[in-house]
Amino acid sequence: MSEENELLKKRFIELAMKADRGAYYTFTDFLGLPEQTAFSEIGSRIRGIKYSLFGGAPGCERIMVRFGDPDEIGYDQPFPIVCILAEPVSQKFADKLTHRDFLGALMNLGIERSTLGDIVIRDNVGYIFASSDIAPYVISELTRIRNTDVRLSITEEIPTDTLFKTEERRVQISSERLDALLARVLCLSREDSQKLFARGLVYINGVLCQSVSRAPKEGDKISVRGFGKMIYRGFDSLTKKGKLNAVVEVYV
Repeated sequence: MSEENELLKKRFIELAMKADRGAYYTFTDFLGLPEQTAFSEIGSRIRGIKYSLFGGAPGCERIMVRFGDPDEIGYDQPFPIVCILAEPVSQKFADKLTHRDFLGALMNLGIERSTLGDIVIRDNVGYIFASSDIAPYVISELTRIRNTDVRLSITEEIPTDTLFKTEERRVQISSERLDALLARVLCLSREDSQKLFARGLVYINGVLCQSVSRAPKEGDKISVRGFGKMIYRGFDSLTKKGKLNAVVEVYV
C-alpha cells in the first residue's frame, strides 16, 4: 500500500474522530474514484461514526464525505459545494469546448483538483461543482477557455435531468459477469474487457473492482475510467440459446 494512500486514510480517520468527539461536522475535499476506494477501506476503523456522501447534485461522481449526523449534533449543515455556471460570452463565436478544455483552464489557475468536483458540459455551457471556498477565486480569475471568453456565476438552478442523462441499453451476455457485461456495452472483446480490470480502471459504486468474474447487482453504478459510466438494471429475460438480456442505463 502506498504511503500516500495510507496518509489519506489517516486523514479520513482524523476527520471522523474530530466530528465524533467534538460534535460538529467535518468535511473531506472532493474525492475521485481512487480516493473513494481508500475511504471504503477504513470502514472498520470508523465504525459507529455516521457520515454522508454528496457531490453537489445527484449523479455526481466526485464526492465529498461529511462526518456527523443532524440527529446527534442537533442541527444540519450543508456541504460546502456550489455550482458555477460557465457560459461563452458569445456562443456564435465560441470554440467547441470539452471537459479537457475546462479542466485545463481551471488547473492553469493553480488550484488543486481536490477543490473541484464534476465538470459537466451541455450545449457548450459548463457546470463546475466546486468547493465554496475556492469558487470566488475561480469566478474572478477564469475569463477565457481556449480562445473563448467566458462569464462565470454561481447558479442555484442545476438541471440534473440534463446534466446526468442516461440512455437505456439492452445487451445479450452469456453470463452475469462484469467482464461479459462491459465487453458488450463498450463494444470490446472479452480479452480487452478483462484488461480494464488489470489496469485498475473499473469501479463499482466508487470502489475499485479487480474481479472480472464478479456478478453485478441490480442498481450497481459501474464506472470505467476513460470509457464512461453506467447503472446495471439486471436482466429481464433469457434467449432461446440461454443468453441473458441485460439492461443498463448508460450516462450520455
